Amino acid sequence: MDAGPVGLIAIGASIVCTFGVAVAGPSVMEPVLPGQPGQPPWSLGLHPSAYLVVPLTAAGLAAGTLGLVLVLRASRDGWSVPARAVLIAGLLAAAALTLVPPFGSSDHLSYAAYGRMLVTGHNPYTTTPAQLAALGDPVARAVQDWSGSPSVYGPLATAVQALASLAGGTSVRLTVFVLGLANLIAFGVTALLLHRMTRDSPARQLRAALLWAANPLLLQVLVAGAHVDSQAVVFGVAGFACVVPGGRPPGPPGPPLAPPGGNGGATRPPVPPRGALWAPWAGWVAAWRWGAAGVLVGLGFAVKVTVALVGVGLAVGLVVVVGRQWRGVAGPLAALGAGFAVAAGAAVAIGGSAMLKQSSRASDMVSIGSPWRVIRSLVHLVVGGTAATDIVRFGAIALGVVLAVLIIRGLPGILPGRGLEAGDPGGSGYAVAGVAFALVLAWLFAWPYVLPWYDALGWALLPLIPMVSAPVVDGIGWLLLARTAALGFGYLPARATDVTMPPGLTWVQPVIRHGVTPVVLAAATVWLVVLMVRSGHRRRDDPRAPGNSADPRTAATKAG
Repeated sequence: MDAGPVGLIAIGASIVCTFGVAVAGPSVMEPVLPGQPGQPPWSLGLHPSAYLVVPLTAAGLAAGTLGLVLVLRASRDGWSVPARAVLIAGLLAAAALTLVPPFGSSDHLSYAAYGRMLVTGHNPYTTTPAQLAALGDPVARAVQDWSGSPSVYGPLATAVQALASLAGGTSVRLTVFVLGLANLIAFGVTALLLHRMTRDSPARQLRAALLWAANPLLLQVLVAGAHVDSQAVVFGVAGFACVVPGGRPPGPPGPPLAPPGGNGGATRPPVPPRGALWAPWAGWVAAWRWGAAGVLVGLGFAVKVTVALVGVGLAVGLVVVVGRQWRGVAGPLAALGAGFAVAAGAAVAIGGSAMLKQSSRASDMVSIGSPWRVIRSLVHLVVGGTAATDIVRFGAIALGVVLAVLIIRGLPGILPGRGLEAGDPGGSGYAVAGVAFALVLAWLFAWPYVLPWYDALGWALLPLIPMVSAPVVDGIGWLLLARTAALGFGYLPARATDVTMPPGLTWVQPVIRHGVTPVVLAAATVWLVVLMVRSGHRRRDDPRAPGNSADPRTAATKAG
């Protein structure tokens, strides 16, 4: 049997394992959901042993990782199935996982409490679930790991949580189900946007469906975990879609191009692709689209502040692509900034300084599974107090900047002369996509606080980056896959309260989360640096290297 069908079978097995853990009912992987009998989400209430659910969850991760590797490699070699069928199958799997209780963490219990706070007249940015529970609130009493933490999410996320609370009342179970429906809608809209934005190539559409809708790792850590990140990602992708019609981001026309074979020194102006937003007659359309993109990214910021990276990526992408042609970029930049300022400003005005304070506190956290945890422990041996945390934070920022520069220089199809023909508006669009992805990827690999579902934003943008040089793009994809899988295995489960692992599984956290996961993440970061440095040098030194002379759109179509 070919690798493609085997990969699909492995993905299906992964989804079955994930569904099995959820539908079995409360366990070390799945917290209890108080509520009336018969209310959704539904489970069998078997209270399975940790010896069953932990290995079953791990088996789902392993099968999903293997399946994704097989189908992506097979599709690169020419194997194909209808992208729409994969898209529908992935969305049906996501819908099925929404009907059963979330597992993997207890974050959804905190979401329910934050919504309950707003409904009962409390400020979720200054009130903790424990304080609300002390007043006798049944929803807040169900919160486990984050009972002492106010909300770190934006006002839009809190508004959705409040609507779920209104629907669920005092039932945690029903409130969580409504939140799951909101996440499902966001996940589905993201999948449909990616399908539309890659419609110029059936191979790219298939790749987008595999990387998002039918991605078994995301179906487990994001959808089955009922995390709010789905709502944040959809706004980032929607903002991107405003300025990337049909998967081809707009780019201002550059210097005239000499016709093939020359023409006595004559030149011809570049022909903007359909939907290009820089044409003089379409200036108002450009402003509207970029303004809408800014508003949507701002709404994503109102869910989770990290979505602002997409807006920064779009802005930096314009500057990188256009260079010194400031008249061509000033309008779109102003519209993007104004749109973002309106939405994000409204979010800050509603959330107030308390929201910003909680976001700032969250930025000081360092995950157990992060390599930075080891570094902070070593720094603590030399300096005391909060100095070690400050050093780690500034180190992460520096690493993020370095990674972003290396990725922008190393990804083909971004810098002029490195897979981007001067004056080619279609190629310019691919460059904007690459820059936005570069910033998100740099943040994911550099930031000290890591959890598997945080990678969702990277997975959402991965199908949109330039496909000029398949080996480089594939290498990035494998690194992201290794990272998400390592985090998934490291956080089995990502909850601590009311969790007692049996003697035969007590090794999981100290060995995998404290040991294996940080090593894999560090190795992936080092290899990302090596991959980007090699790619940048190869394109700089060899004009015949993939991506240095090919039309990005043609190469993208060939590469799939």
